[in-house]
Amino acid sequence: MTRPTMDDVAARAGVSRALVSLVMRGSPKVSERRRRAVLEAARDLGYQPHAMARSLASRTSTIVGVMVSDLSNAYFADVIEGMDAAAQDAGLELILNTGRRSASRERAALSGLLAFRPAGVVLLSPVLPTADIRAAARQCPLVLVSRGSTIGAVDTVNDDGETGVGLAVDHLVALGHRRIVHLDGGGAFTAAPRRRGYESAMRRHGLEPMVVPSEHTDAAGMAAVRTLLALFSPANFPSALVCGNDFNAVGAMSALADAGLRVPQDVSVIGYDNSSLAALHHIALTTIDQPRTEIGRLAVAALVERLRSGRTEPVRRRVPPALVVRATTAEPAR
Repeated sequence: MTRPTMDDVAARAGVSRALVSLVMRGSPKVSERRRRAVLEAARDLGYQPHAMARSLASRTSTIVGVMVSDLSNAYFADVIEGMDAAAQDAGLELILNTGRRSASRERAALSGLLAFRPAGVVLLSPVLPTADIRAAARQCPLVLVSRGSTIGAVDTVNDDGETGVGLAVDHLVALGHRRIVHLDGGGAFTAAPRRRGYESAMRRHGLEPMVVPSEHTDAAGMAAVRTLLALFSPANFPSALVCGNDFNAVGAMSALADAGLRVPQDVSVIGYDNSSLAALHHIALTTIDQPRTEIGRLAVAALVERLRSGRTEPVRRRVPPALVVRATTAEPAR
């Protein structure tokens, strides 16, 4: 079956192709009778306007391209939910793809989004080199989420990772913990500020920091705990873990259970992001909340400002994190 075209709709409705185009663009220059005839013909044929072709013809795109670094991370799903709501309010449409945290694949994914001639692009925690981001920003407005930038043509929306991990350490110290280890996020751009926040908070409390290299995945969380088990016996294991993100924390909890260590009776665990995974009843993870849907709304709002108000100066949005206490933290047993 071939896709119905604007010409097919025009023939079915008994009008010109130009009039069908006016109806699809919502022009007020069409009578109500003819508008109904065109819309009924389009519905009967199953016709949908081609968004890319419409953008090229009008030179005004309503498409926002979104590249997600990791589709398995529920944090990004929540950010996109906020983006979608803001896009709908602004009369924009989202198209999504992923680069799977590979610079070469992200480069190809970004090129695919730019081929749609979008109104703007949002990159969620990309690993792309700065040069690629700068080149893309020359083609359309661009916003980075969960990554900083000094490029004048690029806007950014991030949470305050240093403050967030500091809240986690403060909570554990208030419970009586002293041997607190941080499983960091490896090469993720959010890892460095979270690591700095951990080290600063530990020293502020007169405690010695210990950072175990990890990544923002459950497998990496399991591997990091196995590293700690090689260094400490279960009886002498650190009393608390501050993990790079919620997925990392869930992996760490799994490895702790395999070693016979209970959470939180033997080891307290804190994640980061407050993703939907953390709130599941059987996980009930204490974590640091990023206002994820608000981050998504702010990203689209930044694009709309550049598109419709003519703003040229970059904005650097930083949203405050908050501690969410659930069932994975308690006073230390020893």
